[in-house]
Amino acid sequence: MHIAILGGTGPQGKGLGFRFALAGHDIAIGSRSADRAAATADELRPRIVDGGAVGSGANIDIIDDADLILLSVPYEGQVDLLRSLAEPLAGRLVISCVNPLGFDGKGPHALAVPEGSAAEQAAVALPDSTIVAAFHHLSAPSLLEDGPLHDESVLVCGDDAEAKQQIIDLAAVTALRGGVDAGPLRNAQQIEAMTAVLIGINKAYKARSGIAIAGL
Repeated sequence: MHIAILGGTGPQGKGLGFRFALAGHDIAIGSRSADRAAATADELRPRIVDGGAVGSGANIDIIDDADLILLSVPYEGQVDLLRSLAEPLAGRLVISCVNPLGFDGKGPHALAVPEGSAAEQAAVALPDSTIVAAFHHLSAPSLLEDGPLHDESVLVCGDDAEAKQQIIDLAAVTALRGGVDAGPLRNAQQIEAMTAVLIGINKAYKARSGIAIAGL
């Protein structure tokens, strides 16, 4: 597939793009700054051997040829970005891995989102797009390593069964246990909030913790 990554210069977008390209998918790194996107693509390209192509551009310029779009931007800026892209994203499949988090003296915590979750907020901003929530809990440094996939699961939420299955299948190139159907899009609220717990665990244990669903 050809995957456009909005906000692909950040750690999570860059790490997921790296894994997608290693698996043979063509990716396009997007950013508000085309120069910054190009710099990230130049960083990744030499590490992709016999994989997919790595392109770049401003966010609005990488959408047209994409089979799906990954949204990996800071929560605070996603509404303005998505409203500006609502027309070109109409009829498209958009994956949200946005985590609405705050930080204070006690550590990371989930932010209250009026729509319920960042993914549901994206669905409101993009009423003519299909939104699937996934890839929230994968460690960006681990994704960017050259080694094998880590023993994790990717929880996938969405209201369109076919779109959700497509992302469940894609998740196999990012985590050893692949994708798990975690229910409708409204469940993204709990999945996004769990990211704060994992960050706290990582800080306490100096680790890169993840989630693995047992019993399947």
